[in-house]
Amino acid sequence: MAYGVHGTIMAMNLKELESLIKEAFPDANVKIQDLAGDENHYSATVISSQFAGKSKIEQHKMVYNSLKGKMGNQLHALALKTKEKDGSTS
Repeated sequence: MAYGVHGTIMAMNLKELESLIKEAFPDANVKIQDLAGDENHYSATVISSQFAGKSKIEQHKMVYNSLKGKMGNQLHALALKTKEKDGSTS
């Protein structure tokens, strides 16, 4: 956990969030939006072939696991959408 000067938990920037997800899902299309402009409330859409045959709950767990414990610490809120890649190139 990273702490700021006054002992408050530091937020996670968009690039770090994207990097963690892309590290776990190299084939993924990842779109992330900072919902509140505070580096603490994000929306992410992750489309990956690794989600094939997985339920939405399993897909979401996979993404949360890719964040390496930062969810709930450096990252307060993540509205998550996941989808299996359909195999087409777009």
